[in-house]
Amino acid sequence: MKVGVDIGGTFTDLCAVDGTGIVAVGKVLTTHDEPARAVEAGLAALFADAGIAARDVEQVVHGTTLVTNALIERKGSRTALLATAGFRDVLEMRREHRYELYDLAIELPEPLVPRHLRFDVPERILADGSVHIGLDEEYVARLGRELAARGIGAVAICFLHAFTNPAHERRAAEVLAEVAPGLRVALSSEVVPEIREFERASTTVANVYVQDLTERYLRDLEHRLRRLGVGGAPHIMLSNGGLATVDTAARYPIRILESGPAGGAIAAASLGPADLLAFDMGGTTAKLCLIADGAPLVTHQFEVDRKYRLLPGSGLPVQVPVIDMIEIGVGGGSIARIDALGLLTVGPDSAGSEPGPACYGRGGTEPTVTDADLVLGYLDPAYFLGGGMTLDAAAARAAIGRIAEKLGVSVEEAAWGIHTSVNEDMANAARVHAVERGQDPAKLPMYTFGGAGPVHGAGVARALGAPSIVAPPAAGVLSAAGFLTAPLAFDFVRSARAAVRDLSWEQVDALFAEMEAEGTALLAKSGVDDVTHRRIAEMRYSGQGYEIRVPVHGGSWPDTLIDEFTATYRALYRRSGPEVGVEVLNWRVVSSGPVPDVTLRLASTEPAGNARKGSRKAYFPTADGFVDTDVFDRYRLESGDRVDGPAIVEERESTVVVPPGACCVVRGDAGLEVTV
Repeated sequence: MKVGVDIGGTFTDLCAVDGTGIVAVGKVLTTHDEPARAVEAGLAALFADAGIAARDVEQVVHGTTLVTNALIERKGSRTALLATAGFRDVLEMRREHRYELYDLAIELPEPLVPRHLRFDVPERILADGSVHIGLDEEYVARLGRELAARGIGAVAICFLHAFTNPAHERRAAEVLAEVAPGLRVALSSEVVPEIREFERASTTVANVYVQDLTERYLRDLEHRLRRLGVGGAPHIMLSNGGLATVDTAARYPIRILESGPAGGAIAAASLGPADLLAFDMGGTTAKLCLIADGAPLVTHQFEVDRKYRLLPGSGLPVQVPVIDMIEIGVGGGSIARIDALGLLTVGPDSAGSEPGPACYGRGGTEPTVTDADLVLGYLDPAYFLGGGMTLDAAAARAAIGRIAEKLGVSVEEAAWGIHTSVNEDMANAARVHAVERGQDPAKLPMYTFGGAGPVHGAGVARALGAPSIVAPPAAGVLSAAGFLTAPLAFDFVRSARAAVRDLSWEQVDALFAEMEAEGTALLAKSGVDDVTHRRIAEMRYSGQGYEIRVPVHGGSWPDTLIDEFTATYRALYRRSGPEVGVEVLNWRVVSSGPVPDVTLRLASTEPAGNARKGSRKAYFPTADGFVDTDVFDRYRLESGDRVDGPAIVEERESTVVVPPGACCVVRGDAGLEVTV
């Protein structure tokens, strides 16, 4: 028995899987003040309801938004930065790029380290790794004693060109350990040994800033699991779709920044065709991710806490491997309002789980997407979370009514406006995301999941021009289920900029071998003997500012690598580049253990047949408003069953809306495919 646990902004999702498939799922409200408390309570309820003995659980895989929230809310440790003399202000100078050129009131996130805690350290290593100015160890020692005396809990060390020669960073850490052993210290040469000073400093600071908080949380989680009777330490989902031990996650917490959304992407990849669009809509945000050739795309450029319309360049950059997805501030709890221009807008702020949407009856009064969906008849107030929570329809109507009054329309029309506004926002974001990566979203099936995803899936697909949507088994908790399909894995990187024609295969192979040995050793500590390595080069035309990821194979060197680069470039941009040389900036290795043999299929014991539960009024403007809509029990539908719209298919954690003119067919894997 294996269990996946995903802590989201509104709900904590749980999923138990054995050799037959998905045997139990659960969803409880997230406890933001103490996230592990919801995990413990949710698991206890899941075990009791499904008759699972805690001692039979072999593995718990966990994903969390803890790191993201700590960075956004500035709830980490008091942190100092040690930089090469003359470079302490790199965090504030950034790249001097204006993400909104003509906005005179442009806003950027405050650095995690204030200026009075950023220090110029006398030392200098040149680009080739040679020492120009030796490290002033006495200065570092004095500084360490002073920081400890002032109650500073963490120190990030980011020296110029440390990715080429880390000697000064390592020696500075040794000095700090001698004079102030209580300080947490992070080295850029360990956290992110890559070129680009600002991103390297920002990532190293963010890592040590949340390290204490993350480690305390993970140790609390381990304690609570032991108290439940679950044996063995949990594994933690990484942002790149791999798994790590608690010790590794505690050392590199920045690697679990996007651990929750990663689970849904890899689950969709394991269930669907080679190419698809994964759409995850929960209570706080919606995420869209392209699956290409059976795997999610991965990027190494990510931003936290974007300040302006979610525009790139307006947040804190974090240079770690993450599944390449676009995140939109619209979810079931997203708040609707009328802006200064009299227009309806939704999100990005959310009612979350505390107090939640108005219909939750927990003190919330703001109109949200969930309130709108309830007013439209898409949700059953008596069957939310399988009847575990009763929704207050009157409170939802009252909240949406305030929007309707300002717009001069009916409550139903206001609710429909909120619903379609969300759909259009997500479709527009998906279109841009796909086109920028060389894909046509109108040709891709869309896998939709999360608690709110199947409700909005058909509407998003129609706005996008996609041919169909698929709501996989256990769609409401698919991210938690997806954790169980991921192998133990970790990424390694070395920056070594050079023209491809100037390199020899012996040089490159030695660099890869070093990283592969590191990966083998790290995974061996987790008991993994069967380790595979994937080699990647980050390449660009000489003179370009950014690079693309290219797979590295053997063969005729260097022509093979240049051919791979040309093919990858053409696939992305539909053209070849200029007639100039090609260079490599970074070399990467992804070390992975075996992929778990897990079946993401509902192992339901409920008898088939009599799937129709009844009917209720649901709102569809194309059918002139409210119409009688058949409601079906997903657990009683059989493979091959067809449901014509308008219809609603309910399960405990999510609801699939089949609009008029669409049809829903139950696939062989128990997924619901809606042709829109």
